[in-house]
Amino acid sequence: MIRTICLIGFGEVGQMLAEDLPSHPLTAWDVLFTDPASKPSRAVSSRGVMAGKSAEAAVAGAELVVSAVTAAQDVSAAKAAAAGLRKGAFFLDMNSASPEMKKQSADIINGAGGRYVEAAVMAPVEPKRIATPMLLGGPHAEEFLPLAEEIGFTGMKFFSADYGKASAAKMCRSVMVKGIEALLTESMIAARHYGVEQTVLDSLSDLFPVGDWPKLARYMISRALEHGTRRAEEMREVARTVSDAGLTPLLSSATAERQDWAAAHKQALEAQTLTDMLDRLLKDR
Repeated sequence: MIRTICLIGFGEVGQMLAEDLPSHPLTAWDVLFTDPASKPSRAVSSRGVMAGKSAEAAVAGAELVVSAVTAAQDVSAAKAAAAGLRKGAFFLDMNSASPEMKKQSADIINGAGGRYVEAAVMAPVEPKRIATPMLLGGPHAEEFLPLAEEIGFTGMKFFSADYGKASAAKMCRSVMVKGIEALLTESMIAARHYGVEQTVLDSLSDLFPVGDWPKLARYMISRALEHGTRRAEEMREVARTVSDAGLTPLLSSATAERQDWAAAHKQALEAQTLTDMLDRLLKDR
């Protein structure tokens, strides 16, 4: 039974975990803790989580360290935690990083005496939150799985004893999911400009009968608007993954650019309908 847990990264996912693991002593570290006015600093004090003075101090004594940082910080988080890591502690890497980056982090953690477990989050964290489907990878994954289930990670399943496989599945899935968000954003804004958005949606409904296309389009565009910065960072890791497979990541790289663009137009999230959202995006383009 895991009794002590440290969260590295106290953004959206870290805060969700803090809420879903109330019965366990929790410590946390986030690079923004150095700014008392930052969102992570304000959030940690309101959730009864002990903020470490450093990553090394936060992880000291923890039986499980969960890394939930942005993709670009994956290796940096592993390096920061390794200095204070308890021997034999599990290190669960939930970040949306490329297989090669995960392997680098695994070398760092395992070299420090920890047990690195790769995790690929395969669905949005809402509504299932801690029970969100995840694929586990690496030589310590099978041993970790029953312990994880005991503390609430009921959506996890063992995927591969090799590092990188789970992340490869996640990255290749993101080519489609984040790509569709980017395509819908670009398609619908241009269609609204020409006054043909309903015709396009009707045609999509005939071709892909997935239900309410206006509702789906608004949802997917809103995801890009709200999380575009993080998604763009992930798509750059996706592009690296595609490139490592020997294929030029033309679409993955373009998706990253459109996700970055969407993040700069977050004010359109206030719109209640797809039409209003598209009008706001046209006005602010």
